[in-house]
Amino acid sequence: MQPVDFTTLTATCSELRAKWLPARLEQVYQRDRFTVSLALRTMNQRGWIDISSHPAAARICVGDSPPRIPDTFTFSEQLRHQLSGLALVSIAPVSPWERVIDLQFAKRPGEPALWHLYAEIMGKYSNVILTAEDNLVVTCAHQVSAKQSSVRPIQTGQPYELPPSLTDAVPSLSESLDRWQERISLVPGQLKTNLLKNYRGLSKVLVVSMIRSANLDPEQSTDSLNPQQWQQLFQRWLYWLQCLENSKFQPSFTPEGYSVIDWPTPDEKETNPENESNSPNPLHPPQNPLPNCSVQEILNSYYTGEINQQVFAQLRHQLTQKLNNVLAKLRLKANTFKERLQQSAGADTHKSQADLLMANLQHWEPGMKSISLPDFETEKPVIIPLNVEKNAVQNAQAIYKKHQKLKRARIAVEPLLAAVQEEIDYLEQVEAALSVLETYRNTQDLQTLAEIREELIQQKYLVVSDYRGSDKNAAIEFHRYQTPSGFELLIGRNNRQNDQLTFRTANDYDLWFHTLEIPGSHALLRLTPGTVAEETDLQFAADMTAYYSRARHSEQVPVVYTEPKYVYKPKGAKPGMVVYKQERIVWGRPQQAPA
Repeated sequence: MQPVDFTTLTATCSELRAKWLPARLEQVYQRDRFTVSLALRTMNQRGWIDISSHPAAARICVGDSPPRIPDTFTFSEQLRHQLSGLALVSIAPVSPWERVIDLQFAKRPGEPALWHLYAEIMGKYSNVILTAEDNLVVTCAHQVSAKQSSVRPIQTGQPYELPPSLTDAVPSLSESLDRWQERISLVPGQLKTNLLKNYRGLSKVLVVSMIRSANLDPEQSTDSLNPQQWQQLFQRWLYWLQCLENSKFQPSFTPEGYSVIDWPTPDEKETNPENESNSPNPLHPPQNPLPNCSVQEILNSYYTGEINQQVFAQLRHQLTQKLNNVLAKLRLKANTFKERLQQSAGADTHKSQADLLMANLQHWEPGMKSISLPDFETEKPVIIPLNVEKNAVQNAQAIYKKHQKLKRARIAVEPLLAAVQEEIDYLEQVEAALSVLETYRNTQDLQTLAEIREELIQQKYLVVSDYRGSDKNAAIEFHRYQTPSGFELLIGRNNRQNDQLTFRTANDYDLWFHTLEIPGSHALLRLTPGTVAEETDLQFAADMTAYYSRARHSEQVPVVYTEPKYVYKPKGAKPGMVVYKQERIVWGRPQQAPA
């Protein structure tokens, strides 16, 4: 993940100062243990600014509105208590070339700052720290003890100290080409490495893009550059410094991430040795500007997507592992119950043997280990094992007792097996929803996973100590498709959406689809009064229903469809589990589904 460097931080703070100062702080909300959001209102707008101390995605930028979930974090509660109602009057760096921003809060614009919220955007050392006028730390996102860091511990009640000063040279527009080149090439090495080592305020992403914009290889040695190439690279260096000085940034997405500087391409003056000089040449303006796009939008989109992708992968792995473990135990238990039922299947045989022996007591003789008697109906010989220490009546009574024992076992095991099988069916339905979510594509995928996780917590399959419920007011976004005739087809993403689709969204004119005895999503073909679905529409709906099921890799899958009024949820049934009647069958072809 691309980190926020000094250039990006300068660009985003420049935009924030232009659009959000001064502003009244109305609310504080903590999204997670790394990110706190400030609700600001100006004369023209209202919005949320995210300040994150995430070790891989630390940033400050305008973000989306937070979900409607109770905020249970202590850090945000302390910020809310101290800062609510105050005015944000300044967003300024604490010192040149440092990635530490001081957000100052006062009673009114123009008055002295009462509180300082320091956003330290420094990779894995990032932090958010609140101090009062006396410079004592009131609260912070991450406390750092003396054992963790002897250089700079951060504790409440202690004076706030800035991070240790950087020792590298400060980039300057007044520096000559010769001095700049000498500093970089004094010790021969890789071009990008030498740039990073000798100047502060640089990042690997910035240096690589700068070098490539000059048609050079970041890996090449400083010894291999000719004067013309040094001149071209120096022009990029000056262009970067001019952008910082004039706050002229052009944000854009790149194949590797994003950039806030649109590097110009070499022009004829640069490629002509006669025009080389130590003064900056005019460069081409940005070639591919991104219209109507701000640094805030770029950062929010990039980091939201990257973090969501990480959270998605971790959460999917967690849920998949849990389901696999629980299903393995349930299937083992079901197999045990089935074996006991197979054993009890001989209960009726024991009863008929006992009846046969009681009807033929005269044929028993002392010392017999078994007796052969003709069957009542077929008259075929039936061999009955006997206990030599018991008489015929006692043997018959022992066989009757065995019959009763097996019969009681069957009566006891059958409902247990049914309950276990019902639980397996439910979890396989959840597993089918997970199997469709193979990779992260959008925020809806993450919301679907979060709903599955919440469902498993509510059903007691997951135990989470710091559980926070999902946003109950969040809009439900079904999969939406259009049939060949133009009808809308809705498909649930998980059990919560399946129940919503079947019992709240469906009306009397719709058609309900589901794979036959195969775990999968519920589908709803929306019809209006007087309209009839064509065969192509039914086939399309069946194909999509089969695709969003456990049998999505099969060639043909049986799919049932019926009217929603014939679909019922049994009393006490788990989410997504239904029964239906008056169904018809159509064969779905998941391989032909345009999903």
